[in-house]
Amino acid sequence: MENKKLSLEALGRKSVEEAKNAPKTPLILVLDNIRSLNNVGAIFRTADAFLIEKIYLCGITATPPHRDIHKTALGATESVAWSYADDALAVVEGLKAAGCAVWAIEQTAASTDLQDFRLPKQQKTAFVLGNEVKGVQQAVIDAAGQSLEIPQIGVKHSLNVSVTTGVVCWDFYSKMMAEKAI
Repeated sequence: MENKKLSLEALGRKSVEEAKNAPKTPLILVLDNIRSLNNVGAIFRTADAFLIEKIYLCGITATPPHRDIHKTALGATESVAWSYADDALAVVEGLKAAGCAVWAIEQTAASTDLQDFRLPKQQKTAFVLGNEVKGVQQAVIDAAGQSLEIPQIGVKHSLNVSVTTGVVCWDFYSKMMAEKAI
């Protein structure tokens, strides 16, 4: 087989309407005060790639439509469900009350390393991603009750929030697909 790059047509991507109506990955993203509009756009694009159920944009996190979000989202703001909430803590409390397993993506004294994360059985999951400088608010971490950490072995011990989103969404999706194959 020839290892030739595929054209956009050959990739067979869903239309916006097909994506909106497709079965979703049972994962919700909560963005807690994300400063960079480019990060917000990149997160939308990742959410589209994995058919994530919904994004909550909280606090100072900007909302579409905005040209800087659009620049990196490349239309994903049209295919991914989202809503704005003033307070991430209230969103997390609401998700937990609805039976959702909520994980702060943060380095804490009690973090679970991502490779040790197991999908909650028969339960929707939410990941909270925090501000580029301050991370997830401590009150939100406390409300979530559990945190996930991406192990890092270099000098720096943080990743860009959009990169972090890609890593944790891929991990969730790949584990979900592996369970379906069993």
